[in-house]
Amino acid sequence: MTKLFLNGSSGKMGESIKKILEGNLDLKVLEEDLSAEHDCIIDFSRPESTIKLLESCKNKKLNLPMVIGTTGFSIDQIDVIKEHSKKFPILLSFNLSDGIYNLKEGIKNILHDLQTPVNCIIEDMHHINKVDAPSGTAIDIKKYIEGLNNDFVSAINITSKREGAFFGIHHVRFEGDQVNLSISHKALSRNIFAQGAINAALSLIDKEPGFYSLESIKN
Repeated sequence: MTKLFLNGSSGKMGESIKKILEGNLDLKVLEEDLSAEHDCIIDFSRPESTIKLLESCKNKKLNLPMVIGTTGFSIDQIDVIKEHSKKFPILLSFNLSDGIYNLKEGIKNILHDLQTPVNCIIEDMHHINKVDAPSGTAIDIKKYIEGLNNDFVSAINITSKREGAFFGIHHVRFEGDQVNLSISHKALSRNIFAQGAINAALSLIDKEPGFYSLESIKN
């Protein structure tokens, strides 16, 4: 049986993960202090809690695979995460759902066939209590598009709305004088993120130390 340490277990994402794993005979959340008894870590907390957890791993000499779904990190904090990934595999993803992975694949296909100048608008909609705006997912999508190096994309802008009880909606539009194209992802439940985190943790267990993305373990 794989034993999981869940950082942020009392939060909404933590509760979703525990509910999914109820009755699972192969993977369970071990409700004990972090130790060598654990096989992997999933973190849905706050940036300062994630950094504290990494320091705890270092102090306890634990090299446990770690999936981080927390958002809102500063550049310096991400550098700290990358430094720890030299000792054990860490996957940092601001959206662990398969849907966002498929959204990116769709964007890649759109840009592959693009032959006319466009501006890109990323619409980022979340529930009213979400702290960061734009979301980590929206920022990640922007960086992904920039990394594709398509000369026809003139500009990329993000618009954010925080209202209602949306779990996460992302519209990506490519608009030009000759063509308008769009692709969207709408999360209907937190469970898609929770299941994605579980799947990522299981995939990460046998990986070498390094700083991983969701794309890197799927490809």
